[in-house]
Amino acid sequence: MTEYVFMNGEYVDASTASIPIRTHAFLYGTSVFEGIRAYYNPDESQMYAFRVKEHYERLLRSAKVMWMKSPYSIEEYCNITKELLKKNEYKTDVYIRPTLYKSSFKVGPTLTDNEDSFLIFTTPFGNYFEAEKGLKLCVSSWRRTSDNAIPPRAKVSGAYANAALIKTDAHESGFDDAVVLSDCGQVAEGSAMNIFLVINGVLVTSNTTDDILVGVTRNTVIELARELGIPVRERAIDRTELYIADEVFCCGTGAQIVPVESIDHRPVGDGKMGEITRQISKLYYDVVRGKVDKYKHWCTPVYD
Repeated sequence: MTEYVFMNGEYVDASTASIPIRTHAFLYGTSVFEGIRAYYNPDESQMYAFRVKEHYERLLRSAKVMWMKSPYSIEEYCNITKELLKKNEYKTDVYIRPTLYKSSFKVGPTLTDNEDSFLIFTTPFGNYFEAEKGLKLCVSSWRRTSDNAIPPRAKVSGAYANAALIKTDAHESGFDDAVVLSDCGQVAEGSAMNIFLVINGVLVTSNTTDDILVGVTRNTVIELARELGIPVRERAIDRTELYIADEVFCCGTGAQIVPVESIDHRPVGDGKMGEITRQISKLYYDVVRGKVDKYKHWCTPVYD
C-alpha cells in the first residue's frame, strides 16, 4: 500500500519524496515544525487528530520569529492534514510532522530573501515512554537555550541540537531523560517536554517566560486539572523543589503524560504514579480519543 506525504502542494508517494542536499533548512536548521498526534478509536472506527488548529497556530507563531511567510491559512493546514490521514488509511495511533522550511539553495544563514516551503509526513506511533513506568530523570548540566539566543518559544529544528545533547548525556549516564534549567538557574522543562510538580495538592509548572516551549499538551493539562478541581500555579521553580515535590510528571505530544519516579536518584513521593497524576492522565487519554463530549471540539474526526 502506498504511503503518502504532502510536499510542494501535492500528495506524493513517501518513498519518492526528498529534498535536495543544498536546501537551506538542511544546512542551517532553518525550519519550524509541529508534532501532532492522531488517535484511533476502534469502538467508533474513527481516528481523531488532537488539537490540530492549536498546533498550526503555534507553527505560524514560530514562522513569524523565523522570518517565514506561511503558504496556507490555519483552515487550509487543518484540511490538508485531515486529507493526508484519510489517504493513508491508518487504523492505529499516528504521529504527524508538519514542517515549514527555508528551501533556497544558499550558502549563508540569512533568513530573508530565502524561499519558504512546506511538507507533512505521518507515521504510526505508539507510546514514547511507558505511561505506567515512571521516568528516572537527572538535572542536566546543559542549560536551555534562552529567548535571546534561540528562543524556545519557537519550535525551531536547529534548536533541537540542545535537546539532543541534554537527552543523550542523560541516557549515557543511565537516566531516561533530564530536567533542564534556564540560564538563570530556574527549572525550564525536560529535554523536549514540559514538566509539572504537585506540591501540597497544587499543580505547579514553569512560567511561559522561563525559556520553555509553550506546549499544547501543557495547556491541555492545565485545563483538565481545573476541570478536576485541582488548583494550578504557573511560577518560577527552584531546582530543589524537584526533590521535595509530592508528584512530578512530564507532558508533551510525543511523551503524552508520563510520571517521574526519581530525579537525581532521589525518589519522587513513594516512587509510583501519584493520585493527581493518575486523575489527569486518565482524563487525558479519554479526551484524546474523543470519549469526552465536553472536549470533543479538540478532536478532529478523520474518517467521514
